[in-house]
Amino acid sequence: MKEKKKSTYRKIEYHRKESLFLLIRGIEVGVFAGLVSVLYRFLLQIAETGTMKVLETIKGNPLYTVLWFATLALLAVIVYYSGKFEPRAMGSGIPQVASELKGYISPSWWRVIAVKLVSGTLSVFGGLSLGREGPSVQLGAMAAKGVAKVTKADKTTERRMLSCGAGAGMAAAFNAPIAGTMFVLEELSHTLDKSLLLMGIVAAVVADYTSKFFFTQETIFDYDAVTFPLRYYWLLIILGIVLGLLGCLYNVIMLKLKDWYQGIKKIPQFIKLICVFLISGAVGLVLPQVLCGGHSMVNYLISDRPELKVMIALLVAKFLFGAICFACGAPGGTLYPMCVLGSYIGAVFATASVNAFNLDPVLWEDFVIIGMAGFFGSIVRAPITGIILGFELTGDMRNLLPIAVTTLTSYALSNLIGVSPFYEAMLEKIVHEDAKPTFQKEDEKVIKTFTVPVGSPISRKRIMDVDWGKHCIVVSIERDGISITPKGDTVIKEGDELVILVSQRRFSQDNKQLEMLING
Repeated sequence: MKEKKKSTYRKIEYHRKESLFLLIRGIEVGVFAGLVSVLYRFLLQIAETGTMKVLETIKGNPLYTVLWFATLALLAVIVYYSGKFEPRAMGSGIPQVASELKGYISPSWWRVIAVKLVSGTLSVFGGLSLGREGPSVQLGAMAAKGVAKVTKADKTTERRMLSCGAGAGMAAAFNAPIAGTMFVLEELSHTLDKSLLLMGIVAAVVADYTSKFFFTQETIFDYDAVTFPLRYYWLLIILGIVLGLLGCLYNVIMLKLKDWYQGIKKIPQFIKLICVFLISGAVGLVLPQVLCGGHSMVNYLISDRPELKVMIALLVAKFLFGAICFACGAPGGTLYPMCVLGSYIGAVFATASVNAFNLDPVLWEDFVIIGMAGFFGSIVRAPITGIILGFELTGDMRNLLPIAVTTLTSYALSNLIGVSPFYEAMLEKIVHEDAKPTFQKEDEKVIKTFTVPVGSPISRKRIMDVDWGKHCIVVSIERDGISITPKGDTVIKEGDELVILVSQRRFSQDNKQLEMLING
């Protein structure tokens, strides 16, 4: 008992003197998460290029076409059995990371990486409409977890590294280090933890540098931006409303279609997956532009500026095909295909606005990027990440305010409608369907940081008056840059950063209870 008490005191003291340690850990996470994400990005480039070459080769050749469809069926079987080997590697990967951070699952880091790399590459080679960004988030998190396991990090550090590895993976995939950091804080941790922020920024910057070292320092999208005229800002609000409505519709349709797909019990899963791969083959023969992540669709949009009816046709086709690929649960991301849809919605809106209101045509490309960021904000419900992502994808600050206006409008409308955010809804499915709280043999304490929001139920209450639960202890309060040792009569204030020791053995239950207690 005395030894455990000393260990707890050491952990608290270490928490106060860890800046250098967090920086070093951030570098470790950034390097390994960046390398794994770079490898995945490289493999997907080969896979996508290979798919297009195959489609060119089989065109007009019945025998080659039959052989290609047989290959697609074989790819589906390999992906299916890979998923049986490690089920947590299937799907996007973002909900799985969020579920692990909440203590519901704890997959093998190396199995997830191996299966994701192999089956994700095969899925994209099969033409499925899946991106690299969601899987890169999971790959980065698992790489960070691997570093934590190998270096025997404590559970608090491991969880932080897991979070920061996810952000580093996103930074490497999008070449967007600030958005990667904000994604961790806004979407995964839902709190402004200063320790997490420090490690997360370092990891994201290092991962971004690693990615640019192997690829290019150019932004993902290269377009000619102009300063958006103030007199047309009312159009941005209308676009935000359109994106908010379509984002809610996207969430409902995607999740309902996944439920419907999973509800088909009479057909074996591997047969259903083969059917999806064969559908991909048929789509590739008719409309190859909508295959894979969608980079070619965006390049085509910006370089060729197709007619309105062509844009609408590609938008609808990409959505329907992407929904089928998402529903089947193949390993791959929905994040970039989602952004592609947003860019096409922005382009359709821009074309209509230019024709109806005689706008300067140079504003057309601005609407493309604004639509992408606004659609992200509506679906994911992470507006700050969406705004920063819109800036980092283009590297141009001039449209930061227009992006913010549209994204915040779509975000507000989506919240008002009340449809669940996309990744939170997927997380709930994991928790309710097949995830159980993970129980550890050793009850090591985990440091968890919460910022008391405005209107919190515990604000203006004394420590002794709050039921923290039997397994949680408030060990420190950070207020105005000063560490306060809490006592029973210490009054909690809005903006306080509470440092709480949480039982590892009961982490999922206690963490959920603390979130409800503090956030209401």
